[in-house]
Amino acid sequence: MAYYIGLMSGTSLDGVDGVLAEQADAIAAGQGADNPPLQSRCHVHRPFPPALRDELLALNHSGSDELHRAALAANGLVRIYAEVVAQLLQQGRLESQLVTAIGAHGQTLRHQPGSFDGTGYTLQLINGALLAELTGISVVCDFRSRDVAAGGQGAPLVPAFHAAAFRKPGQARAVLNLGGIANLTLLQADGGVLGFDTGPANVLMDLWCLRHTGQPLDKGGHWAAAGQVDEALLTKWLTDPYFALAPPKSTGRDHFNAPWLDARLKDGAARQPMDVMATLAALTARSVVAALRSHAPDAEALFVCGGGAYNDHLMSLLGHELQAVVVASTATLGVSPDQVEALAFAWLARACLAGEAGNVPAVTGARASRVLGAIYPAGLIR
Repeated sequence: MAYYIGLMSGTSLDGVDGVLAEQADAIAAGQGADNPPLQSRCHVHRPFPPALRDELLALNHSGSDELHRAALAANGLVRIYAEVVAQLLQQGRLESQLVTAIGAHGQTLRHQPGSFDGTGYTLQLINGALLAELTGISVVCDFRSRDVAAGGQGAPLVPAFHAAAFRKPGQARAVLNLGGIANLTLLQADGGVLGFDTGPANVLMDLWCLRHTGQPLDKGGHWAAAGQVDEALLTKWLTDPYFALAPPKSTGRDHFNAPWLDARLKDGAARQPMDVMATLAALTARSVVAALRSHAPDAEALFVCGGGAYNDHLMSLLGHELQAVVVASTATLGVSPDQVEALAFAWLARACLAGEAGNVPAVTGARASRVLGAIYPAGLIR
């Protein structure tokens, strides 16, 4: 039995999800598509302290003294990560020396692959050395940069794990992660894997909800469900060039953010905030459905993970738009929706240490498969 820890803090900025994952010999050898290659032993979610969340959000944009602020924010983030690791070990009743590695995503601040100089960059805030020091466990992080250096988008990286965990031979399936950004993995019946970011998931809805209700999210989608979709406004939003881009493609807060939304509401029309919320939910659903119909019209099932899987209204919208497709949570495949991405980064850490590719070039557009991640060993040099 081998143990790994996966840590994920995503675009939604709601906090850190951590899993203690185990890999039994039988699983390592490969089983059926519905048997994940890593299984979660326990899960911990830790919300960000408000001050840290505010700073991480502010660092998505240029500001004063940002190098200094980013370095300190990385330390603060890693201390939260270390607390999650300690809690996982306590819940799992496991000693730290038995964990092979931590796979830590870090917090994405900027994502500009291919931009400016032809290579661009992706920046996930983290201090891998400090995390190794605080936990006494080897750390693998900075997963996206090597794919970007190889000409790829550096995202999404979860499709490789989705294929290992959720593929069913002979059946066309899709896996949808609804975090801050929506990313779609297409598991083709012939074994092929495609994937890309479809556009905003919770990032704009959370922003609007916080602004008008003081709550960080629309729990269950109840507020959006009470509003009316503004079809003219929705049509206008869907003309954003990102939606028409062909994969490989990825996006984030660099594009879909408060200025994006505010600029598209400055038309003088009087609207109720709940109607805007309803329209934002419809934007997420319609953009996902359009992407699925365009790139996987034969998909028989759509399995949803991420925080959006708990948004009943959003799940209802997807089900209504995709009546010929089974729409369900990844829980039906044995993996809780809030654990999938953390498990993916535990899996990517395992792949890195084994010298195995972590990217799917057909997804990211990289020139070829690459081993992803930078390693910070736990051990002291004697």
